[in-house]
Amino acid sequence: MFKISPIPAFKDNYIWLLTLGSRAFVVDPGDAAPVLARLEADGLRLEGILITHHHADHQGGVAELKARYQPVIFAPAKESITGTTHALSGGECIEVLGQMVQVIAVPGHTLGHLAYYASGVLFSGDTLFGAGCGRLFEGTPAQMLASLEHLAALPDETLVYCAHEYTDVNLRFAQAVEAANSAVQLRVLKVAALRTAGLPSVPSTLAEEKASNPFLRCAEQAVIEAALQHAPIQGDCVGGAVNRSKEAVFAAIRGWRNTF
Repeated sequence: MFKISPIPAFKDNYIWLLTLGSRAFVVDPGDAAPVLARLEADGLRLEGILITHHHADHQGGVAELKARYQPVIFAPAKESITGTTHALSGGECIEVLGQMVQVIAVPGHTLGHLAYYASGVLFSGDTLFGAGCGRLFEGTPAQMLASLEHLAALPDETLVYCAHEYTDVNLRFAQAVEAANSAVQLRVLKVAALRTAGLPSVPSTLAEEKASNPFLRCAEQAVIEAALQHAPIQGDCVGGAVNRSKEAVFAAIRGWRNTF
């Protein structure tokens, strides 16, 4: 199995470096400079790039890396990403450093967003974050909820490698949603210790996300009640009853999180 390590970029991005011996892939290189520095320092050759979506902080370094190394570039077929060599739509299985990787379509943050899953590791881009999820820049609440549920169905021990260091602020929101959730409180302490030590808060596990991430807990009574109290529930009311569907609750707390 390849090794995984972070390359910090910009204010809070993680570019994930996958290595097997001197061979390397990177995930979401928004900036070429830190990638080139790491490759040269470690004597690595870049063989490939995985792109989750088209936002500049995830693919802005592709052109420079391609010019230097001529790697294969896997990217969403539905999005315009210069340099793509293999356009993917989800459902494919690709090979990365000797490992088979499943490509999963996860629309919501953007319409063509992809996630990559292999042997217990998930590269979720801006779909699933530590204790949170991405904003809905292009997709609908229904799309994002379906994408999150697709990822949540993977094995509990799956390690989630998201693309940003957002866990601390996301946990503050999770506390506002579920103040009595002991899993959230324990995770707050864990993340505080990691960040104080200068370490990333990710990867997390899917089990940890399902216990403490409010966006994966939209059927929980405490989350429903928090949504009703703090954010408008959109959707039809039947016989005067408020719509408590997971989609309505998700839309409400996502809107709440946008202004938190």
